This record gives sequence, structure tokens and C-alpha cells, in this order.
Amino acid sequence: MTESAVVTYHSRFRKVLEYIDSHLDDDLTVDRLSNVAAFSKYHFHRQFSELFGISVYKYVQLHRLKRASYQLAFRDRMQIIEISLASGYENHESFSRAFKKSIGQTPSEFRERPQWNPWHLTYQRLSDLRIKHMKPENQPANVKLITFKDTKVAALEHRGDPNLIGNSVRKFIEWRKQNNLLPQVSATFNILYDNPSETSPENYRFDICASTDRDVADNPFGVVEKIIPGGRCAVLRHMGDDANLGESITYLYSNWLPLSGEEPRDFPLFLQRVSFFPDVPEHEAITDVFLPLK
Repeated sequence: MTESAVVTYHSRFRKVLEYIDSHLDDDLTVDRLSNVAAFSKYHFHRQFSELFGISVYKYVQLHRLKRASYQLAFRDRMQIIEISLASGYENHESFSRAFKKSIGQTPSEFRERPQWNPWHLTYQRLSDLRIKHMKPENQPANVKLITFKDTKVAALEHRGDPNLIGNSVRKFIEWRKQNNLLPQVSATFNILYDNPSETSPENYRFDICASTDRDVADNPFGVVEKIIPGGRCAVLRHMGDDANLGESITYLYSNWLPLSGEEPRDFPLFLQRVSFFPDVPEHEAITDVFLPLK
């Protein structure tokens, strides 16, 4: 088998993964998914399982439950019965049983107080699969040089285990609601002080920010006022989920930067979240990665 044939084979299955992302509300039968890949329905199930190490049924179920967990944790306007029906379950009881079997909490328990460490253990399997088979297609033409303007932000400083960032995100969402600074009217940024693979969990630092023209008053959430300083930046648009965000960051540092002749400025890497999962399919989420330059 030639290398080009392998690439073509994998690309046909990547289309299946992207199709699943975009059609989680639909009836994702083997017949339907095999047509997306243009493979025989009689062999598709085994092909999928052998390539990804998981059955197509289990993959779809896990992906639906992952989206449901995001909706439960971060979209409190959605009712649990609405989430269960969108996840392919006929009623709340069957959804609740499947959800609890997956991460050890019922949907209502997870919505009230998520236990993130079991959650990460459950969905690491999906992340590993997507890291391997849905790599971003980065190239020099995708990197733009821009001048970023000074931007005042309201920031919640997450300090500690990166697995628990979800708790900080929930807290920040509540602050945004109370201050009418929702993402539709206020850009969302993250400041990345540390690489989680090189930093002990207790020392990890990560800021969750929203742009604002207002002064940030003292508040019980711990949100403070900061400035993302202006200056030259290289910007790479990352398409897809956070599982592969590290791939785009690595590309900027290891491929683009050495060839560019540029030097980093004394400010951390930062992100702008342009569109979010679960509001858009996971492979369509957009994150702009900013590398500050001298």
C-alpha cells in the first residue's frame, strides 16, 4: 500500500468523524456513515473499529455524552430533558443511566457539581483518538502578522490543576451573566502562562478573560482587571477542539518561528475564542492563537 493510499483512506474516515461532529442530533446509522466514507456497509463497522480502536456505536455515544456534559456544565439555560433527547435517548431515565455509567454522576449531579477528574478519565479516549486522526492542517500561509491593540480585560485567574479549569469556567460564566458581558458582546481570551505538560498541576496558571471598557469592581468571584498589551503578534487560526490545540501551538514555536526570523516578546502566548463547542460542532470551533513578537 502506498503512502498516498493510506492518506486517502484515513481522510475518508476523518470525513466520518467530522460528519458525526456535525450531526450528533441525527440518526447516525452504519448505513449512513458508511455512505459518508464511501465504504461498503458490510465492512465499515470493522474498518472503523480496527482503525480507531473503538466501535462506531461507542464513539457516537461517547461523543454525544461529551457534548451533553458541556451543555450541563456550561449551558444552564438548556433543560436536562432537552439535552437527553438531543443525545439520542427517548427519555430522561435512559439518558441518566447512560450518563452515570459513563462518569459516575447523574446529569443533575454533574450540573450541580461536576467531578472533573472522572470526566477526564472517561473522555481521554476520545481526545487521544482525535489528536491522532484529526490533526490541524497548519502551514506558513495560515500565520498572519498583525498589530494587536491594548485590550482591557476582566480576568479570572485559574491557579492549580488544569483538569479543574471547568470549575473556573463555570464561575466566570456566572460573573459574565451578572455583568452583561456575554461572548456575543465581549471577546473571550485566555492567557497561557504555562505548558501543562511541563508544569506540575499545583503550579499551573491560566487566565480566563473577557474584553471590557468598564472598570472591574470588587466581586466575590475573584475577577480582576488586566491589560493584554498591544504590539506585534503572529496569529494562527486553530480549527477544531482543544485536544489538538497543542499541535497548533507546537507548530508556531517549532516550525513557523525558526523560519520567520522573528523573536517572541516578553508576554505569554494568548488565545481568542472565536466560536465555542458545544455551540458549534467540535471540529468547527475556532481559536486564534497569538504569539507576541518584538
